[in-house]
Amino acid sequence: MWMLLFYTLEAVSWVILGGLSLHCLWLLAVAAWHGRSALPEPAPFDVLPAVTVQLPVFNERYVVERLLDAVSRLDYPRDRLEIQVLDDSTDDTPQLVAERLEPLRAQGCRVSHLRRAYRAGFKAGALAEGLAASRGEFLAIFDADFVPAPDFLRRTIHHFTDPGIGMVQTRWSHLNRADSFLTRAQALMLDGHFLIEQVARSRSGTFFNFNGSAGVWRKQAILEAGNWQADTLAEDLDISYRAQLQGWRFAYLPDVVVPAELPVEMRSLKAQHHRWAQGTTQAAIKLLPAILRSRQPLKVKLEACCHFAHWLHYPTGLLIAILIFPQLLITRATLGVEGSVWSGVAGLGLLTSTAMFYAVSQRRAGATWWRCLLELPTLMAVGVGLALNNTRAIWQALRGVPATFHRTPKYRGQADGPRPAGYHSTLSGAKWWVTEVALGLYASAALGYAASQSLYAIVPFLLPMSTGFLYSGLSSLAPDHLVRLGSPPFARTGASLMSPQESL
Repeated sequence: MWMLLFYTLEAVSWVILGGLSLHCLWLLAVAAWHGRSALPEPAPFDVLPAVTVQLPVFNERYVVERLLDAVSRLDYPRDRLEIQVLDDSTDDTPQLVAERLEPLRAQGCRVSHLRRAYRAGFKAGALAEGLAASRGEFLAIFDADFVPAPDFLRRTIHHFTDPGIGMVQTRWSHLNRADSFLTRAQALMLDGHFLIEQVARSRSGTFFNFNGSAGVWRKQAILEAGNWQADTLAEDLDISYRAQLQGWRFAYLPDVVVPAELPVEMRSLKAQHHRWAQGTTQAAIKLLPAILRSRQPLKVKLEACCHFAHWLHYPTGLLIAILIFPQLLITRATLGVEGSVWSGVAGLGLLTSTAMFYAVSQRRAGATWWRCLLELPTLMAVGVGLALNNTRAIWQALRGVPATFHRTPKYRGQADGPRPAGYHSTLSGAKWWVTEVALGLYASAALGYAASQSLYAIVPFLLPMSTGFLYSGLSSLAPDHLVRLGSPPFARTGASLMSPQESL
């Protein structure tokens, strides 16, 4: 009975991971086929429309002034531009904002500072309240750590001359990519999303999502989709699918790049991914029935299912990590070395598809093949290290645990200095570091066994497991201590801004 359960769980895990890997290869093929062709130039507006720039902020003392400075430099007629600071902060951020707004108003910027007595609905609630008070026909949204270029609106707004376009999303780049082992891995993850996934989905005629920042919305599309809703933590994904189900089309502009700051602490990264994983699962439960019942083409429905299933990488990967050692022992005892080798080959096959996906994204970003090969192990280790955290998030969503928005602190390169009490991440699951360390030691034991039995084919599969869980658990112990790799000029100065090309 136990053996049957063991083999069933193992088979289901490998089938799910295999299916998700095939989907990654499909995205690669579509992106390669369509990605090199440029979008047609839109017809320009005769008269530029009114735009409201919304800046949702919550306790962002280190980066909010940089954001305001960047937005104030947007090259757009002042009489058609409105800036809303949607400030739910409970620290000294409101004072910093107020001090910076006066000189901006003196320069002719139309800026409003909106404060709520109660932070209902988190970011979705702030955006909905700002929408009700906005004057613009279009709304550009930037999170606090983003630095849009002055020409951002002029490069995006004309796509709305097509009356069917409801949203325009641009690509993110990374201000502090080279800051540490952790930020390099995050940059790889996000580049895969923006340079492969978003390109493939947008060019193949399937649904894709607004990423929560560095995008522009048509106000009418938001209202027709039912406005911002706070019943999931993925308000951006939620409204994206609701708007496209209403018939609105989206445009993705990979050549318009907006740099942003990556989390510099493992606990902060866990908080961010916990929010994304729980929110995506909540959105899947909410939206998939309507998507499958809709009259959308089959390819749209299938891609939506695959899109929502992306986070299943983590629970299935975690289950395989737990089963891998007994699987090695059983296979070695029943099938000998040859059977164990084939197990390693299966693992290597999955690693190869993942490596191809992210290596191609880095090549599209301009990196050399050598740089891709050197950085891919960091991606795999950090991805494994997030498996327990993200599995917990998915399980909480499936159980209907009430959603809590955990902010992702950004420091503008000041992560090594003193911080206000409570500024860094308060993710409740930080106590799980003991389990992650135990999983790392367990994977290390499996790695030692494989090496002792000359099962070298599976070593590349086990090594990221061991290092990933150990790194995730141990680095969560001390969120204020960062071990930096390479040269971190951004971290030392906290002020230099790279061009999009330099940040790739």
